[in-house]
Amino acid sequence: MQKYDKREKISYTLGTTLTFELLLRKPECATKIYISPKQKRDETYEKLVKLARSNNVKVIENNEKIFGLADKENVMVIGEFNKFSCELPNEKSHVVLNNPSNMGNLGTIVRASAAFDIGGIAIIRPAADIFDPKTIRSTMGAIFSTPFKYYNSYEDYAKEFPTHNAYPFMLKAKTTLPEVKFQEPCTLVFGNEATGLPDDFLNIGTPVIIPQSSKVDSLNLDNAVSIALYTYTINK
Repeated sequence: MQKYDKREKISYTLGTTLTFELLLRKPECATKIYISPKQKRDETYEKLVKLARSNNVKVIENNEKIFGLADKENVMVIGEFNKFSCELPNEKSHVVLNNPSNMGNLGTIVRASAAFDIGGIAIIRPAADIFDPKTIRSTMGAIFSTPFKYYNSYEDYAKEFPTHNAYPFMLKAKTTLPEVKFQEPCTLVFGNEATGLPDDFLNIGTPVIIPQSSKVDSLNLDNAVSIALYTYTINK
């Protein structure tokens, strides 16, 4: 095992829950499971080993040196897997993230999208690496059940899904979120954490603003996405 390198074809789940999600959702991608000598040989251990072996995934135990690569001391299990590609379903709604830069935000949004059963996430480059173990940890394993795909531009995404109705979330928008009547299938578009969406998006679909007090300039990206997804879910 080597330290994560975004240029390589493998990544890691740092933690027991994440590794279970890997084995349950994407067993065909899993290659090895590392178990720390500090891990109790309990029911969780037995289930993990059984699941790994039932999927022909190699189990490596009692190699403490490997766990020095984890950035947290309480990591008892590490899963190694091959990176994978996805396609977004055409008939379902999507979240589009334009140039997201924070791995924690990206991971949290993946988790929220899974919670609200969104069809998938389009990520416009340049963007944070969804396969970085820090991002994977923030997804709490939702990366293995939520389709995602990278695009070089929003235009590339829009060409692939011309029938989706776009709703860019912007501070300059005139339509408030409670006023929106979502038309399926939807594309909910969000900008970079620091800069938001460019003004060009005011001419795309139905721009939307989330009402808030004047006590803050804007909401954090993952908070904004969660609010938008909840509102969309209860109103669709």
